[in-house]
Amino acid sequence: MASRSCALVGPAAAVESSVYFHQTSNRLLAQNTVSFSGGKYGTSGCEFLRSASVENSQQGSTVLSQSQERRKQRKNQVRAVGLDISSVLVGKDAENAKPVVVSTPYAVASSDAAAAVVEPSAPPPDAVPKPGEVPQELLYVMPGSLQYEAGYLGGISEKTRSGETAAAATGLSPISYLTRILASKVYDVAIETPLELAPKLSEKIGAQIHLKREDMQPVFSFKLRGAYNMMAKLPQEQLDRGVICSSAGNHAQGVALAARRLKCDAVIAMPVTTPEIKWQSVKRLGATVVLVGDAYDETQAYAKQRSIDEGRVFVPPFDNTEVIAGQGTVGMEIVRQHPGPLHAVFVPVGGGGLISGIAAYMKQVRPEVKIIGVEPTDANAMALSLHHGRRVSLQQVGGFADGVAVKVVGEETFQLCRELLDGVVLVNRDAICAAIKDMFEETRSILEPAGALALAGAKAYCQYYGIKDEAVVAIASGANMNFDRLRIVTELADVGARKEAVLLTFMPEERGSFKRFMEMVGPINVTEFKYRYTSEEQAIVLYSVGLHKEEELLAFKKRMEAAQMRTMDMTNNDLAKDHLRHLMGGQTKIEHELLYRFVFPERPGALMQFLEVFSPQWNITLFHYRSQGETGANVLVGLQVVKEDEQEFIQCADRLGYEYQDERSNEAFRLIMRYG
Repeated sequence: MASRSCALVGPAAAVESSVYFHQTSNRLLAQNTVSFSGGKYGTSGCEFLRSASVENSQQGSTVLSQSQERRKQRKNQVRAVGLDISSVLVGKDAENAKPVVVSTPYAVASSDAAAAVVEPSAPPPDAVPKPGEVPQELLYVMPGSLQYEAGYLGGISEKTRSGETAAAATGLSPISYLTRILASKVYDVAIETPLELAPKLSEKIGAQIHLKREDMQPVFSFKLRGAYNMMAKLPQEQLDRGVICSSAGNHAQGVALAARRLKCDAVIAMPVTTPEIKWQSVKRLGATVVLVGDAYDETQAYAKQRSIDEGRVFVPPFDNTEVIAGQGTVGMEIVRQHPGPLHAVFVPVGGGGLISGIAAYMKQVRPEVKIIGVEPTDANAMALSLHHGRRVSLQQVGGFADGVAVKVVGEETFQLCRELLDGVVLVNRDAICAAIKDMFEETRSILEPAGALALAGAKAYCQYYGIKDEAVVAIASGANMNFDRLRIVTELADVGARKEAVLLTFMPEERGSFKRFMEMVGPINVTEFKYRYTSEEQAIVLYSVGLHKEEELLAFKKRMEAAQMRTMDMTNNDLAKDHLRHLMGGQTKIEHELLYRFVFPERPGALMQFLEVFSPQWNITLFHYRSQGETGANVLVGLQVVKEDEQEFIQCADRLGYEYQDERSNEAFRLIMRYG
């Protein structure tokens, strides 16, 4: 799937590691032994301390039975110790260029990959809760449990403001953050980025769209501000011991540059799926890069353990008062740069550090300005946390906007956001791609998906509420875009901007019907057309048309219906856009076929690991692989699984550890690919 020159620990290596893990806080609590042998994985001796979270399902939360909860925790325990030993890590020490090889968060392998010896290390000192300490329970929810129309200002409910305030949680009130922001040290290394009017976008939307250009920072992201502010305030003896962080990109570069400026040693732990261009960028800044773990949780666990072992200071990406204060300087600059009337500031939300800092400053100085978060529809941890009045953990998180792909928001950031935010706007992948294109057309700069998130939200909000002639600010938060991601962006940008629609039309399977179809299309530009003979009675075509107004699409569909050619809009069906448009091969009827979408990690061995779990027990009937860059591959898989084996199949999918989704009820698949 992806090529990488790595030192690997063989998959047949046997590992027995004592692990202590608590799902709600990534702390180690319950002992478990995990064995790896010849690609077969299993757990034994599991006793879990946490009971199932049960919440009223009408409130959109997930009701978990005891058995489901135990299975979920088993899955995360396996991940905690590194499910796939065959893709452990490779990195290079920045000083002596010797390979660094680490196996699992709590086991260390020798640097000789040909004869790796893996030995368990002791659990961290803070693994067992202190007497009287009660770990905070998290509510487990799916992103789809809270969805609303693009542009709608949601997330706020009667539960949002009912909990403790930020001051009650930490002793720091928003006014305290104001003084910390004013005293911030970020300008030793960061720049005051410009606030620019976007004339083309403003004319198109009807509102005054201003772009806060954080993509112009030395590391092309705002993350430098918070990292440096925290590190600059550390005592010299702590700096002498060095720092460590875990990150998949922007935070890593911020910490590395801050460490170089402060002349301290930095170790950066990054997932093994991190593209080489990103970890090489961090290495060039002088940091030691260690690639460890397929999932970010594993990477973070390794970094925290190493910080304890070596006495290094762990630099968190968002949940720290000084990190929040450093990010808050963005809000201070906006107030200074735009003294006139301002309707709202739109901020991308991952863990909540940036929006917490901006809100803490601006709500004290300009309380009339709305502070609005923007999240992807499939990574809406903050919106759901605000809605439920407590922090939640997403059971799945979309990775397209990887810079904000966070399952759990920070404790401190959540308390600030519940007190200060005006709401959260949700946008889908297509809208993010359209915003990237808008930014390119406006400035010739290419934002990463998370960097364009706020702009997508600002556009949707202004269109939903009809905002005209008022000023709004969107934070262009980052531009660390991978080149291989541009293909997906270009495919979906026009769909997101509603300049292109994906349609499916039924027409008679007879001579001349294709010609009549094109006559009905008329002057509309057809950008893609897929057809394959299916049956003697009816033909199905999947195609894309260029449209400039919603009225054009409605008129086109009516014209088709009048000609007895039933037409369906598939523009919002991701399965059709990602897979079925490439699989127009005619319908088939396969008994006991299940259809699932998996997200494969972009690393060597990912496909073989999948096959070891499912084959040859179940026959694979369909396989369509679509790379999405470093966020993983979107894979559509069909398998023949008899009814009595379905529960076992689900258990195997859980054990595999890849995110997956059942697509059997997807209308597009039933119409295009399956009889009956």
